[in-house]
Amino acid sequence: MNERQLRAFRLVMRHGSVTAASQALNISQPAVSRLIADLERSVGFPIFLRKGGKLEPTAEGGQLLQEVERMFYGIERLRQVANEIRDLRRATLHIAAMPMVSLEVMPNAIARLLAERDGIRITHDVHGSARILDLVSSRQVELGIGQMVAERQGIDIIASYRTCCVCAMVPGHPLSGRTELGPRDLKGHPMVALAHHTVAAGYITQIFAEANVQPEIAVESQPSYTACGLAAAGVGIAIVDPLTPRVFRADLRLVPFKPVIPFDFHVFKSAEVPLTRAASTFCRHLFETLEGFGEVARIGP
Repeated sequence: MNERQLRAFRLVMRHGSVTAASQALNISQPAVSRLIADLERSVGFPIFLRKGGKLEPTAEGGQLLQEVERMFYGIERLRQVANEIRDLRRATLHIAAMPMVSLEVMPNAIARLLAERDGIRITHDVHGSARILDLVSSRQVELGIGQMVAERQGIDIIASYRTCCVCAMVPGHPLSGRTELGPRDLKGHPMVALAHHTVAAGYITQIFAEANVQPEIAVESQPSYTACGLAAAGVGIAIVDPLTPRVFRADLRLVPFKPVIPFDFHVFKSAEVPLTRAASTFCRHLFETLEGFGEVARIGP
């Protein structure tokens, strides 16, 4: 027996006639009759009685129909599952991102993804870059967005971006009206410093040392969001990435810092496994979202 025979049998049983079954299958009535006859020869017993040009199911035909319905239910279920997989309605996506991109960039990118594929189940964790690298390396998350000091084995970089640090301060600060600020401009002004182990802090320390300026550190804080919160409270000037202060809106005035302090970040994955379709689709929305942030420039690959 084959599926065409079983489908014809099922439709004859369901509609009660060869004519209706032929219309449902979009084939001729003789073709349906041949399929039924071939099925009877295959199973070895009559499944219909012919009475006055009409078909009446036998008891054995009724028993066979029960199993055929179970089979077609299984096929329909498989078709449904396949459609869900195709449309990413069964997909899961685990992402870990640094705080800088988790305040506005990630929510916007995730919203765009769900607007297109609303069945994806997403986990978005926020960690420091070192922890994100560990999570991606151990394949606990599929995508990571963070900083890297040097190349790391087992990690593939999908895209790299650059931002440049700014000075964040209360709008009424004496330096808030400047078009740019350097180490000598900040001399004597209280500052909120990022934790010394961060990449940005290393750049800042080097630049101040080269300018022979000793910064007046009021508070050391991490991550950038808390540094911005302290700056918004008037504790001091924070030299931070340009994305984090955006969420403070009018509470902070931003002035470019010179010389330029790059605050680069990367989108990366484990080198051992290819991206899933869900992750690839998210990356497309993430890249499109980042294009809308004027403070961010793609630098590779």
